[in-house]
Amino acid sequence: MPESRSMMYSADYFKKVIRNDANENASNDDKDSECSDSEKIRFIPTKEDEESESTSDSDEEDETSDRVEAAVMKMLKEEEGRRKEAEDPDYRNAYSISSTEEVTQQASRTEDKDFRVLKHERDSHSPEIRKHLEFLKKLRLHSWASLSRAQYVSLLKDFVESEFFVIDGDSLLLMFLDLKTQYLNFFYQIECFLQNFTEKGAKYVIVFFKDAEQMYLPYPHFLFLRTALIEHLRHNTGTTVHTEFSNCLSSKWENFLKKNYPYFIIISDIGLTSLQTDYLSILIAHSLAKKINVVLASGQEYDILRVYGYHVQSVYKHRVFFQKHQDDLQYACENLVRYKEPLICLYEHLKLSLKSIQKEVHQTVCLLRQLWPEGSDIQRVVCVLACAVGLKIYSNMLKNSNTSMGAKTKQSARQGRSKPLSPEEAADLCRMQCLTVAFLLHMPLSQRAQIRIMKSYWTKQVLPLIKMQQLCTHFSLTQLSDTNGWKLDLTYLPDLNDDSLLRNIAHYYEVEYTRGLEFKKELGKEIENEYQCLWDTVTKLAVKYSFGDAFPIRKTSQLFLEQEQTLFRDYAAEIPNIGLISVKSDLVEDYAGDVLKDLPVLESNDPAITSLTRYREFDELHHWHSGRPLAEEYVRVRCNTDAKYKDPEERRQIQNLQNFQNFYGSTLEKFTSKVVVHQEDVSGNASTAVKKTQKKHKSKAETIIEENNRRLKTKEEKKEQEQWKALYIPIEKEIKANLTVGINKLEKFLKTLKSKSVKFNVEMAGLSVCLEVWKKHCREQGNKSKDLSKAVEVMRRIHILLEKYQDLLEKPHLQKLTRYLSLLGFENLACCLSGQTGESSDHNVSTCAVEVGPARFQLQYMDYYLLREERNDPDPRVQHFIPDTWQRELFDAVDNNESAVVVAPSSSGKTYASYYCMEKVLKTSNDGVVVYVAPTKALVNQVVGTICSRFTKELPYGLAVCGVFTRDYRSDVMNSQILVTVPQCLEILMLSPRCQKWTKRIQYVIFDEVHCLGGEIGAEIWEHLLVTIRCPFLALSATVSNPEHLTEWLQSVKRYWQHAENGIERSSANSEKNFTRKCKVKSKLQEQKKSYRVRLVLYEERYNDLENYVCSLKGSDFIIELCHPCAALTVNHIENYGIPSYLSLSPRESIQLYDTMVKVWQEWPRAQELDPEEFVSFKNKVVIKRSDVRKYEQELKKELSKWIVLGQRQKVNKLLEHLKPQPVDCSEKKKWKRFASFVDKLHEMDKLPAIFFIFNVDSVEWAAKNVFLSLLKKQKSEQHPSTEKEEEHLRDELRKVNKQLTKLNPQDIKKLSPSEMDNMIFLLTTKQQLENRLKKLTAIPSACAYTDPKAVDEDTLRKIFHQLNFEKRGYLQQMMALKGIGYHHGSMATKERQAVEMLFRLGYIKVVTATSTLGLGINMPCKSVVFAEDSVFLDTLHYTQLSGRAGRRGQDMIGNVFFYDIPLPKIERLIKSNVPQLKGQFPLNVTLILRLMLLVAKADDKADARAKALSVLKHSLMSFRKERYAEILKIYFIFSLQFLIKEGYLDQEGNPIGFAGLVTHLYYHEPSNFVLASFLVKGLFHKLCQPIKGSTVFSEEVLEKLVLILANLFGRKHLPACSMKYKQTSCQSKVFLEDLPKDFADAVNEYNTKVEKNFAHFLLTIAKLADMEQEYRLPLSKTDFTSKNWHGSELASYLMDNTKSISAISPFACLSGVVDNDLFHGEIINKAVLRSLGINVTNCPLFYLNKYDNQGRKRPLNAYALDFYKNGSLTDNWLNERDAYYALKDFSLLIKSIGTSLSELCDNPNDNVLLAFRQLGAIYEEKLKSVT
Repeated sequence: MPESRSMMYSADYFKKVIRNDANENASNDDKDSECSDSEKIRFIPTKEDEESESTSDSDEEDETSDRVEAAVMKMLKEEEGRRKEAEDPDYRNAYSISSTEEVTQQASRTEDKDFRVLKHERDSHSPEIRKHLEFLKKLRLHSWASLSRAQYVSLLKDFVESEFFVIDGDSLLLMFLDLKTQYLNFFYQIECFLQNFTEKGAKYVIVFFKDAEQMYLPYPHFLFLRTALIEHLRHNTGTTVHTEFSNCLSSKWENFLKKNYPYFIIISDIGLTSLQTDYLSILIAHSLAKKINVVLASGQEYDILRVYGYHVQSVYKHRVFFQKHQDDLQYACENLVRYKEPLICLYEHLKLSLKSIQKEVHQTVCLLRQLWPEGSDIQRVVCVLACAVGLKIYSNMLKNSNTSMGAKTKQSARQGRSKPLSPEEAADLCRMQCLTVAFLLHMPLSQRAQIRIMKSYWTKQVLPLIKMQQLCTHFSLTQLSDTNGWKLDLTYLPDLNDDSLLRNIAHYYEVEYTRGLEFKKELGKEIENEYQCLWDTVTKLAVKYSFGDAFPIRKTSQLFLEQEQTLFRDYAAEIPNIGLISVKSDLVEDYAGDVLKDLPVLESNDPAITSLTRYREFDELHHWHSGRPLAEEYVRVRCNTDAKYKDPEERRQIQNLQNFQNFYGSTLEKFTSKVVVHQEDVSGNASTAVKKTQKKHKSKAETIIEENNRRLKTKEEKKEQEQWKALYIPIEKEIKANLTVGINKLEKFLKTLKSKSVKFNVEMAGLSVCLEVWKKHCREQGNKSKDLSKAVEVMRRIHILLEKYQDLLEKPHLQKLTRYLSLLGFENLACCLSGQTGESSDHNVSTCAVEVGPARFQLQYMDYYLLREERNDPDPRVQHFIPDTWQRELFDAVDNNESAVVVAPSSSGKTYASYYCMEKVLKTSNDGVVVYVAPTKALVNQVVGTICSRFTKELPYGLAVCGVFTRDYRSDVMNSQILVTVPQCLEILMLSPRCQKWTKRIQYVIFDEVHCLGGEIGAEIWEHLLVTIRCPFLALSATVSNPEHLTEWLQSVKRYWQHAENGIERSSANSEKNFTRKCKVKSKLQEQKKSYRVRLVLYEERYNDLENYVCSLKGSDFIIELCHPCAALTVNHIENYGIPSYLSLSPRESIQLYDTMVKVWQEWPRAQELDPEEFVSFKNKVVIKRSDVRKYEQELKKELSKWIVLGQRQKVNKLLEHLKPQPVDCSEKKKWKRFASFVDKLHEMDKLPAIFFIFNVDSVEWAAKNVFLSLLKKQKSEQHPSTEKEEEHLRDELRKVNKQLTKLNPQDIKKLSPSEMDNMIFLLTTKQQLENRLKKLTAIPSACAYTDPKAVDEDTLRKIFHQLNFEKRGYLQQMMALKGIGYHHGSMATKERQAVEMLFRLGYIKVVTATSTLGLGINMPCKSVVFAEDSVFLDTLHYTQLSGRAGRRGQDMIGNVFFYDIPLPKIERLIKSNVPQLKGQFPLNVTLILRLMLLVAKADDKADARAKALSVLKHSLMSFRKERYAEILKIYFIFSLQFLIKEGYLDQEGNPIGFAGLVTHLYYHEPSNFVLASFLVKGLFHKLCQPIKGSTVFSEEVLEKLVLILANLFGRKHLPACSMKYKQTSCQSKVFLEDLPKDFADAVNEYNTKVEKNFAHFLLTIAKLADMEQEYRLPLSKTDFTSKNWHGSELASYLMDNTKSISAISPFACLSGVVDNDLFHGEIINKAVLRSLGINVTNCPLFYLNKYDNQGRKRPLNAYALDFYKNGSLTDNWLNERDAYYALKDFSLLIKSIGTSLSELCDNPNDNVLLAFRQLGAIYEEKLKSVT
């Protein structure tokens, strides 16, 4: 999002008064950059490692792993050095302070000589002070090191609905301080900022620290604003404002943070003075040390839905710095705000203490309360207090100094010092101030906005008095904050004065009033009476002083205003005619006609129309065709295979690819590929197969078939019974020897059985054996405690028998179960099962009783073994499993051609419906298409593999079952029945005029991971797809928190298509006929039953419960604590939001909660009622199910919430504290050093396989290699000393044998002599023996690897490893895989990732470190998920997705989630917060509108194209049920059309012209695409791209300059302004990008000037659409400034300037002198334009060469793209490797895309621009390949 240069406007004061612009002294030479990001964990392969990795030769693979070990050791050693650097907070040796910091001086240097604050001076040479100053330097460097690496992110993410953040009040103030901004406008700007957060659902509090107030004493105006802001926010808004904390190091503030733990704190990194900057640095250091993230106040940007800012993550080094320097910080904090009774000095000799002002204010307030006992309003009260106190104090000062003035005054006058005003002159000023307030009280804002703009300012004589009055106002407001019952209306606190109005009045009375009678204007009775009242009160408050009557207002002739300047602003710039260029287009009229009818239209002879841009001159000059249609974007994507290929080599490639896809898919699917047959008679009705089974009469054939099936079933049952007989004794022995292993074997055997009766017999036998094991255990233990896990197995089998085999249980079986229950001590359950009511007489029960109540036993010990509600009736549509009810509903939707939104947890089986849908379409015809949309290329590859392994179908030549389309690869896009693609690529097809016929073949679209609708990047594309498809769809996700809203929106889209369908079909009848003639098969597509229903299918139960563990390191031991979900809650959270329904508890956790409740409140009234044994859903229940436990859980949650209502907050707090784990903090260095040990710990706990999620690519690889090295060391330590020598000897022998075999080298074995044949046989035998011995010797011991060798056979392993042979790091990855280790991230080659995925899925490797790329649907289930690193990107959405991998269905009863050294508050947030709601995006941009216009203009089927375009425009999720947003989008659409017409991309009929094709092909990069086109038109590229003489090759200088230009246009990454504060002393890389060359920069400025003019013109045109009632209210407080009962005033009318045009300006901004002309300068737009229009500069395609923050400091661009081209490094530019790789890959693709587009527009293949882009694209691609 572009940021307005208006940041500079608000920063004038900073730049002029306080400091120079930070970028003025930061040069862009090599010294400006830091060489590397020392905070990152990086891995750089050594040369030897690269050589070993590239080796695929079998001899080299046989070499010892010592080389790998040595290479990894070296890497880790290098990393250790980098880590030490990252841990060390003192960077003094590496960096030098730039002159910018030196420019920041003490406040006294910028103070006015006539108004100063005198402070206690300290000896700057004392050791203590010198030490203090040294520490401050260190503090600044520490802050810079943290802030300069801040990540630019969306601030309001998952926690927006339930969490709050803190805004530092002084930082908020600093963002908007500006001497030019009028008082009321200042409050308006701040309320706009806060309202931006509020309307997006954010919760925040504002904190003003007491000590910070001292820093504003030299600036009374800002001090008074600060005090007024505090009182206004506190009294007139719902904002919580804290002022009770003295400073950030106070114990109260510490307690506040500990109790509330905000999500982040917004803090400014720069203050008014260097003192305040240091003070803010202490606040930043403290916040980060307390594990609270910091967001910089500067550089924030916003759009209609989001707020973005620089986010600094709290890490361990921040805590180290704080602990190390805690005393220094405390001392610094005290010294920075130490003022020992400061004195105010006016005119250099009038001195006054602040205490005397406070005292005088207090006395005057008391007197005023007597005068106005009934109270008043704040405007009147502050006015009379400031005037009265100011006059009294000033008079006293003059009186006291009169004795010593005499000669001194004369001397000061000679020295040029200002002469003090006399008391009479001061009284004149106060009278005018009272008159100003009288106008404020009665004059409406609409009139004040028209007041003439004064350019004259106060004289130096007047300013000291004004400043003293501002101090009086500050103390008055402080005094009035506690009214003690006095009625005081504080509503208009934001409007206490108006300096512009006061200066107008002053000018009138000292210049115009004296000119004669005609200039003497009446005040008006209303104003006159108000003024009289105010002045009379002032005179009464003055007590012993007399300052004269109210009239005349001026009694002296003293000049208060400077006269040498121009008095009033001149509006020289003429505003062009207001109106729109008319557009004759049905689409425009259909969509925005209702808005356009009210807006003016320009005449055809208007200059704006006659000067429209044309490209003919450029085309003729360079032989280009700017309007030529470009090739479809999908055609440009590389195509390796296609079913239409005939070449044998190409066919072989297709076959190889298909073989691999089948192999890859076999690791995803357990069953073999299904042959799909095209069935002409497939019915579209729901549940056809079900209905067929309900026929009343069977035919003879059917009867015979049934009889045969019955015989087969009986035969199979006998076979299974025989199998069980054979296995019974071995399994029985196994169970008795080891219960866990034996039961696993039993359950594995049960899964192979089909006969229910055999299963029943097996279960009964298993129960008997389990009971024997339990009884034996009880006998052995005697009175000792028993292992209840053995009793659990008994009860578990009883549950299974009673639930799943109830129809087979007969009386003897029931009696047996009853007896077993009695043995376990569950007499009540036994009686319940047998139907008896009496007690059993079995005396042996006590010896085997579990001594726990049956309900508690089932919840606490059986826990995750408790059964869920499952259906037992099969569905004939599905084989392999029995679908749940929600899955059947999904199948019904597909059968009925309905759409569905499916929200179900990971691994629940929602994806199965996708393949059911595919199968249906494949069966229906050879023509229909299913499109599967996946968010990532990795998921695309997975789905393709699954499809290949599931379906095969005989198709006519040229057609394929499955096609692929991604940004860098495609196959069979137009000729496949199932197309798997990513959203961006499908959008290309959907909006392409040439793909309309193909889109009509689409039968279903499946959107996987549809929650990507809520993402920050690319989310609008998902919206475009959902609203443009005409067929039904399936939208799948596990993480949508508002599915109802999503479904309602999609249903509204389908209703639109239902209405539009008839018209489309009529208008496209002819084109449809032509299409069907070309197709051999007249498709059944039109015969399919159409449905416009959208179902919502919800399922919330996970198959496996998740258990969270908090892990930390204490010494050399790991502390692993189970984290109860309720431990994440706070009392405030429960009170405000309740206990979230999605915060589910396992049965054991429910019992734990109950026990803790009983422990905390021993007199709890409902303790007995909620005791598990007494709970109504458990009592006497043999089989307690999950649904029963859910009822218990809900009851406990309700009761806990009720405790707060009953006033038991302390008990709830105690309960939550009791449940909380107590992790120990440790350093990053130690954490990673012990990472391998932690993995080993999980291995010991049997928690592998596990995925370790780390958000930094470098750390992902480093961590995996660290574990690998640890295992290598372990293996080496366990080896016999002679092993290495023996291995070397065997390898030597093997080499000799191979050499002899090579010498024989028989071409034909028959030609060998007998002796040669014998020798050859001997050598082959020897070789085999040597290889076997070597294999045995080098075999990895099981204790030194995390592999499961039985999981994969050698042939499969060889096939997988073959994929890695030709990859750069393939050898190392093979070595790691043999140890059971892998890593996975997006920067890896596809084959490398797939190898890891396959081996992990097959169970061979058990440790994988990975980034979050695995979160989006990749099928890699595991037993445990470990979050091994905190990150700003670790949010609830990622947590939910990634933790969903834990718990393999059918293998694990529970999933484990481990948090490895993640801050506890972050863990709590992740657990308790819901995934974010889908609210949509701003769906339009100028280029999209151009694409839509192009679609409508060029389409064959106009009606279809228009309907699609209208659907995109009308159906934004953002504007669903929000009329105001819908209107904003229409306004933006109108502006976009005007822009495109004026810039020459559309004509007035809406047809694309000029470079429309080029800019639409670069639609990702707006507004850079428009700037690029402007460069081209101006001939700048032709001027630059001059080859070396006599060749077509371009010099390095030309190419570097070309990269510099492109890097300034595309892939722009802005760094925080503070990052330029320090310079690196030596480094080759550049972090900060140089500016554009001058001619290109001039072209950008020219482009911006045109765009600004067009945008301003548009704003003026649509101004009448604004809601003026809303415009006259402050946005947050809603304080109303609409017309009051204003009776007019002749003087007020005289002061107005009716020539001033302010039609599009906010009336609040008008008070600061902003007019319509200012809109033609983009920097002011955001702060000035009418807010209710909903359009600001972020919607304008302005291209900012430089961005500035609120303080006017330049935010530099990262030079990563240029620096990589020059130096080839991925990580020297403060980006982590993964981010850098993706950014550079996009940049490389962009160069190629531009080159391709340009080549299609130019007839001359040797055009220099084309050649330069071609050469640059090839070089850049080659450089990128070399580092991947």
